Amino acid sequence: METINLKPTVSNPNFCALEYIPESVGEPLPTSKNVILLVTRDAERGLRFLIHPRLHQIVKSIDLPYIESLLEDFIERVRLNAALLFEQLCSLTVGPLLTRTIGEQIVDHPDIHDLALQFVPI
Repeated sequence: METINLKPTVSNPNFCALEYIPESVGEPLPTSKNVILLVTRDAERGLRFLIHPRLHQIVKSIDLPYIESLLEDFIERVRLNAALLFEQLCSLTVGPLLTRTIGEQIVDHPDIHDLALQFVPI
């Protein structure tokens, strides 16, 4: 079983994977199947958002407006302060969208890397 560490231990992360956890579940699942958002940071510290193409099938209808609102907020906030937003996303621990994994290279995390190949930019 994969261990989930909610406190970032990577000194210079370049990506974070955020997972949808419905309130009824209450805690992260042992797999990355509910990762719905990847945020990558490039060498110039710009952020790129990649979203699961089946977002509407993964997220419960009751949570969908909230998740969509968060995504819109992230897009707006990246224009204001990308560095602060990335730092916050790397340690998100409340609500139905939680930080699952952070790291320097996505390829070092095969489960996340496989998902990233399917995700689409927003």
